Amino acid sequence: MLLAIVEEPLQGVDFWRSDAYRSFVPPLRADVGRALAGSPARWAHRFARHLVESPGSPLHEGRWLLTCESPLQRWRHATTSHAEYWSSMLVEGHPDGYIDWFMHSTSWEVLPLRPMPGPGDSRVKAYRKRVREGTLPPVLVWWVSGLDCHVILDGHARLAAAIAESAEPPLLQLHRTVPRDDLAARVDDAVDFYEQELARFAELRAAHGPAVPDGAATAGPQLVRLLHDLDTAEQPTWAWPLPGGEGAWRRITREVTLGTDWPRT
Repeated sequence: MLLAIVEEPLQGVDFWRSDAYRSFVPPLRADVGRALAGSPARWAHRFARHLVESPGSPLHEGRWLLTCESPLQRWRHATTSHAEYWSSMLVEGHPDGYIDWFMHSTSWEVLPLRPMPGPGDSRVKAYRKRVREGTLPPVLVWWVSGLDCHVILDGHARLAAAIAESAEPPLLQLHRTVPRDDLAARVDDAVDFYEQELARFAELRAAHGPAVPDGAATAGPQLVRLLHDLDTAEQPTWAWPLPGGEGAWRRITREVTLGTDWPRT
């Protein structure tokens, strides 16, 4: 459904997407949206269930985080409207296009997995009313390290409606995070470092008196931040090589451009 190749000298990614993508999330009914409005946690549980149960989900082996806190919501300048901001972040091009690492900051752009519907689309019109009511379901995005951007897993029409209304779209962000075994080892290392810092500050206070700050007050907040980052840090996303490598990529995209059938092998 989505092919990509990193362009030399590592300044961006050429991509090609088919029209085959269909969201694994069933259509969200209006009454469900109203019932869950204002409750990101309940929305997260609902989307998590679909992520776990659906064969079309991108989840694979590992530990994953689904959160309503996304850096995408923090980068908009106060003088920039929501419509302008979110429109500027959408990667254009269908079926092919380019994700520019050189011109944009890390993880700046958002790649739709199918063409974005226009403001006249019937679903967008319905969701625009939900935007005004404050009951718009969240847009589900997935941070993909190989693209260094977010892709839209569910909610293309909802994002289009928020842009049309120049409103902040509610988001749920999915990303792969530190595996549990690796997390346990890193937590042990962080706690060992914290205990060493406590001992070091205790020695300094014994030698120099109360002018030396308390070790727990200094090292404690550092430990809290480190443990939070370890628990939520983004990890590289798996990708699978295309049989035939770059030659197959060129053949597929050329045949599609010329209008021939999509190869089945």
